[in-house]
Amino acid sequence: MSDNDNIIVDTTTRLLQDLCTPSIVNDAEEGKWPTVLWNALEEAGLPLTWVSDELGGAGAEISDGFAVLKVAGSFAVPVPLAETLMAGMLLAKAGMNVPQGPMSIAPVQPGATIGLQGGVLKGTTRFVPFARSVKHLVVLADGNVCLVAAGDCSMSHGISLAGEPRDDVSFDGVKPLDVAPAGEVSADFVQQLGATVRSVQMAGALQRILDQSVEYAMERVQFGRPIGKFQAVQHNLAELAGEVAAAGAAADAAAEVVADPSIDADRRAAEVATAKVRVGEAAGKGAAIAHQAHGAMGFTYEHSLHHSTRRLWSWRDEFGNEAVWAGRLGRLVAARGADNLWPFITGE
Repeated sequence: MSDNDNIIVDTTTRLLQDLCTPSIVNDAEEGKWPTVLWNALEEAGLPLTWVSDELGGAGAEISDGFAVLKVAGSFAVPVPLAETLMAGMLLAKAGMNVPQGPMSIAPVQPGATIGLQGGVLKGTTRFVPFARSVKHLVVLADGNVCLVAAGDCSMSHGISLAGEPRDDVSFDGVKPLDVAPAGEVSADFVQQLGATVRSVQMAGALQRILDQSVEYAMERVQFGRPIGKFQAVQHNLAELAGEVAAAGAAADAAAEVVADPSIDADRRAAEVATAKVRVGEAAGKGAAIAHQAHGAMGFTYEHSLHHSTRRLWSWRDEFGNEAVWAGRLGRLVAARGADNLWPFITGE
């Protein structure tokens, strides 16, 4: 990690420790927008980390943004920080000025499409993160990046397993505020970026539930000693630590290739697929172990463990679940043939 990464991580951590408390996350789930938290994030320039100074952003490296997202994932940040980062990148890659305020992107589901005919959008897309809460949506439509006022769209509200907005949005008849050719921004690029972002967020959330589980195991006393002293509990925590380490390594590898434009397209797709599959598996196993370690306490709404575990369950399905990316990885391997399997795995 670079010195710049360390500064950004430290800044983000301090900010979220003060302003992203469990009560704030609970309030957001009940529909109260965390104004103070979002304003502080904007003041620090974090939502537009991936946008150059010339286009209204912070002009930081892609790795900086992923460092921010891992910390945000560990704090279960209940605002569209990740979505605004992605939306800003799409606008910047299309050479468009980037507005202030929360944003989200569409479509987010693999295979979903939105049309642009005669300067007007057409189509409906599902499960758009935080659509009702943002000012703008960045839409990929017929080879164009479109900036859309969220208030111009029709929405059907829904929620994720984490209690966050996931809305169905109709763009029929909506005229974008601005349009530019997408260039290198394709539907596949959006899916890879989104899958990597969710993998990094999940890696952060997994680290948080490991920390919480270890702390609880050392505090909770049963039969005269902390439960963390029992071999069965130690075994489970060691297994959780292994899942966290594997997930973190896979997510970091995907983030590195996404940040490096010189990487071969198949290699990039393979790393992203591997991360989404491995981190998704760790999310399922890790959440189960963490709740088992906490016992009945971990299933109460008052305990903050569910802030992370419910996001893990939600994020693993977004931008393609394990089955989607495992299928893609398998096709990549099969296309190269048996003789090239080992070189493909090792990158030789």
